[in-house]
Amino acid sequence: MAFTLYALLQAVLLVVNAIAVLHEERFLRHVGWGSDQGIGGFGEEPGIKAQITNLIRSVRTVMRVPLIAVNSITIILLLLFG
Repeated sequence: MAFTLYALLQAVLLVVNAIAVLHEERFLRHVGWGSDQGIGGFGEEPGIKAQITNLIRSVRTVMRVPLIAVNSITIILLLLFG
């Protein structure tokens, strides 16, 4: 299998899908990355854990509808062109 731009985009799509399906109460809270974990005070820099948690929450919020369209297009392309 050749390393192409399409393969790279497909890998990025799989990673974004994996981030989007992480459930906060079922998985992240058991690992210690829930929404109530790592809340800092006013004026403090958020730690790496809080930044990653915010990234996961943002990806789930923003990418929900576009992921449906991109996944549908990817499935159709795979069905048509193998």
